[in-house]
Amino acid sequence: MDAKEYWAKWAVKCRADLTGDIMPFWLKHGWDRKNGGVYTCVDRDGSLMDSTKSGWFQGRFAFTCSYAYNAVAKEKEYLAAAKSTIDFIEAHLFDKRGRAYFSLMADGTPLRMRRYVFSECFAAIAMSEYAKATGSKEYAKKALALFKRIKKFMDDPKMMPPKFEPTFEAQGHSLTMILINVALRLKDVCDDPVLDEQIAESIRLLRENFVHPEFKALLETVGPNGEFIDTMIGRTINPGHAIETSWFLMEVAEKADDKELLKLALTILEWSLAWGWDKKYGGIISFRDCRNFPPQCYEQDMKFWWPQCETLIATQYAWNLTKKSKWLNWHRKVREWTYARMPDRKFGEWYGYLHRDGTVAQPAKGNLFKGPFHIPRMMVKSIELAEKA
Repeated sequence: MDAKEYWAKWAVKCRADLTGDIMPFWLKHGWDRKNGGVYTCVDRDGSLMDSTKSGWFQGRFAFTCSYAYNAVAKEKEYLAAAKSTIDFIEAHLFDKRGRAYFSLMADGTPLRMRRYVFSECFAAIAMSEYAKATGSKEYAKKALALFKRIKKFMDDPKMMPPKFEPTFEAQGHSLTMILINVALRLKDVCDDPVLDEQIAESIRLLRENFVHPEFKALLETVGPNGEFIDTMIGRTINPGHAIETSWFLMEVAEKADDKELLKLALTILEWSLAWGWDKKYGGIISFRDCRNFPPQCYEQDMKFWWPQCETLIATQYAWNLTKKSKWLNWHRKVREWTYARMPDRKFGEWYGYLHRDGTVAQPAKGNLFKGPFHIPRMMVKSIELAEKA
């Protein structure tokens, strides 16, 4: 099978799975048609295990529905679910200060606020993608206003208190990488220099602080100026996050025709595959220690759904931009491993948590962290990339 045929068949597979399995599963079992928003704590067959709602997934679901509508299928139900969830977001997700909750009750009663601004980020991309789907200038303005609010929160210790005591100064990779994607999504419907400034700043931080050639790794936690912190926290590599970052950078590089940035993205991808691919059992592993000590995270050797999804996007993107066969070979290897283990042939959707050997650790389809985002985003993005191949 040549490359053109491979990617065409991959796109057909993604479209069929997205529209025939993933979206129907969550529209049936997740969408709360009474209160609005989405439930994600569902068992293998879709049975509701807990009506607690994830703040992250209110934005993620609304984004997913709008993204699928925009790029794959103009299904009215997708748009209706997106609007229902955005209405829930606007009615319940934010406190009086404008901070977004991490978890809520079914009716929107708040349960927990956490220090980081991920719920805000996902709400922003939901509004921008919905604005793209509907042509609504109102929601484009709301998305941009929320992005600027996020920026203010990040600079205010009262809104985002430090994670550690003053004796431990550090910065984390997660928000740096997420803000690249948030800004890129907003740029589809908004024109404001703050978006380009954020992308440039995130790329600078990645280059100067988080990329550590001495370990051939992108580190999750570094000192305030990128210093290597020789502790278990400072030595942590999260291959899935690093691989996700690589394709965010590819997207920027493609739009700007920036060959140096593409080189950085591909370097991060190569390093992260070297650290992440389990040579014994296959699949992308959860955590590594850059000095090869045992990682402290209890789930360090598990295989989660989302790193496999990010790797499928990144390797396809790398092939698109370089046409090098090694990226197609990587994609095929990750795809074969993932599709042999993660899709649930009986009840639909994917298992999220596997043991290192690829056996199912627990069969639930969702919780506060797993739901309709990484899998459908991978499928939609794969279709888009195949169309440009």
